[in-house]
Amino acid sequence: MTPRILITGAAGYIGHQLGNRLAGDLQVMGTDLRSRDDVTFPIHILDIRAPELAELLHREQITHVVHLASVLQASKDRRRDYDIDVNGTRNVLESCLKAGVQHLTITSSGAAYGYHPDNPAWIDETHALRGNPEFAYSDHKRLVEEMLAEYRHHHPELQQLIFRPGTVLGADTRNQITDLFMAPRILSLKGSDSPFVFVWDQDVIGAMEMGLRQGKTGTYNMAGDGALSMREIAARLNKPLRTLPVWLVKIALQLAQWRGKPTSPAQVKFLQYRPVLSNRRLKEEFGYPLRKTSAETFEYYAQRSGARKS
Repeated sequence: MTPRILITGAAGYIGHQLGNRLAGDLQVMGTDLRSRDDVTFPIHILDIRAPELAELLHREQITHVVHLASVLQASKDRRRDYDIDVNGTRNVLESCLKAGVQHLTITSSGAAYGYHPDNPAWIDETHALRGNPEFAYSDHKRLVEEMLAEYRHHHPELQQLIFRPGTVLGADTRNQITDLFMAPRILSLKGSDSPFVFVWDQDVIGAMEMGLRQGKTGTYNMAGDGALSMREIAARLNKPLRTLPVWLVKIALQLAQWRGKPTSPAQVKFLQYRPVLSNRRLKEEFGYPLRKTSAETFEYYAQRSGARKS
């Protein structure tokens, strides 16, 4: 059977690129809350929580779903974010089952492992998913993965392929993490040298395409080889490294929270204890040939984003 693919979050950064690549020779469509002009496949304006999703999947005889829709930047409304991330994913799963979808690809995150002082030096897929209640994104990814495990047990007919990316970077990446790199000084915390692992956006898309075309299943971290410390990042950007004590950063986050921003002093853990992802299984078991290392990915981003100080 020729795959018929639906992508949720199809107007997003990864979604529209994946859809355009697949649309060259496959039947592809998407859902999102908005459309865009630079796609070569149709996007239906539809919330992932809508009951009409099952009807769309059935009507279009969808065989494969790629679920990318997620709240990337937490809002002030944690209940809303939970409803989209967790209940929305539940609706995607139920809709797939009702419509007879065969294969679900879903992006989780390395954040599902959580930001903890006892994280191992390199985390692989056998380590526990602990998340962090104080980080909506991390907590919701953990809850979603627990839900996915239940559905795998009770509904093996819906095959699952789960990716847990590290920090995704490409020529046009713009988000809260890249804001750290665009700043005039690179921030680090005193007594903490937790590095970043990066994965090239084209490797993310390539691995997803490979999984779809070959019907692969399982759970895999996504990261380039190696990692970069904040000191190495600052050096590659030709920017000074500003090392601050943890207590001072906590005060700054508290002040931002009082001003109405969705922050918390507990979020300092993001800079202290980043999960550093092993990519061994992605390379050896899944079989994807990564094209860029963490350092090469960051160098590519630095050259094209304008983050590097001349």
